[in-house]
Amino acid sequence: MSTTNVVTTIDAKDVGLKKIASGKVREIFEVDANTLLFVATDRISAYDVILENGIPNKGPLLTQLSAHWFDLIRTHIPDLRLHVVSLSLPNSIPANMQPLLASRSMQVRYVPRTLLSDKRSRKAYASPSPPIFWIIRHPILPLESIVRGYITGSAWNEYRASGTVNGMSMPEGLKESQKLDIAIWTPSTKADAGEHDENISKERAAEILGEEVAKRVERVSLRLYELTSDYAEKRGILIADTKFEFGLDAATNELVLVDEVLTPDSSRFWPKGEYEVGRGQGSYDKQYLRDWLTTTGNKGKEGVRMPDEVVKATTEKYTEAFEMLTGRKWE
Repeated sequence: MSTTNVVTTIDAKDVGLKKIASGKVREIFEVDANTLLFVATDRISAYDVILENGIPNKGPLLTQLSAHWFDLIRTHIPDLRLHVVSLSLPNSIPANMQPLLASRSMQVRYVPRTLLSDKRSRKAYASPSPPIFWIIRHPILPLESIVRGYITGSAWNEYRASGTVNGMSMPEGLKESQKLDIAIWTPSTKADAGEHDENISKERAAEILGEEVAKRVERVSLRLYELTSDYAEKRGILIADTKFEFGLDAATNELVLVDEVLTPDSSRFWPKGEYEVGRGQGSYDKQYLRDWLTTTGNKGKEGVRMPDEVVKATTEKYTEAFEMLTGRKWE
């Protein structure tokens, strides 16, 4: 652990469980044959690179905000399976670690092995060092399921160059940050650590997942976006785009919503009251950090440490998003 207030590493010996993976933000431990413990650290990444220092309380904020969304989704889309089992800690966690882990952890179920139609995806099973989403007994479909309600970021860059988004033709005359008439599904590959995700077409997604599964992922993702973007807008936040991840239960053929959902790490949150078409927007997410990295020439570089003012501003943005969306004061 880097400091008293910022947790960037967690030792498996302290937790008393076998660590089976480390992601950009999460440490993953095995509780039993059917259950994992996801622990969100305070690490932060941008442009697929983890920064040297973290953001105070980021792990608890992301975990508790995800829990809020899971409750909303469970209420309004009860037929969608969630991987969350419990926000409580396993009984085996040492007493001295419980205060640290309690607010940043969730127990989740393994998702049975998924069979995919894409040869490169199937090959990942045989890899001696598979990417994190191929953890044994808990594969995640090897796509990031991105929904865009506004044109910004990489979608805006592609549109300016070719009039398309993920290869799809778009209406002429769109302006930066403009709301789309209908939200669109724009999947991307899920790259190995150190590599970059790649935006792909719906046709390529169907080749990877199989056409039937890809269509279901698209349909469920759009349904989730409609529910949550309406909810957020009523609370003063526009969800410009967001990323979902799914597993597929091979026994029942059901999709399972996994990982974090609708956090400042996985979404673009814009303040509704400041929204203006034709320019970049203020945000409650990582955009402030991305902008700092770009303007200082640190985009994509390893070993970068954020100055105190960037840490402070990012912490404030994450906290404000939590409070606006949940209606609860962060303490």
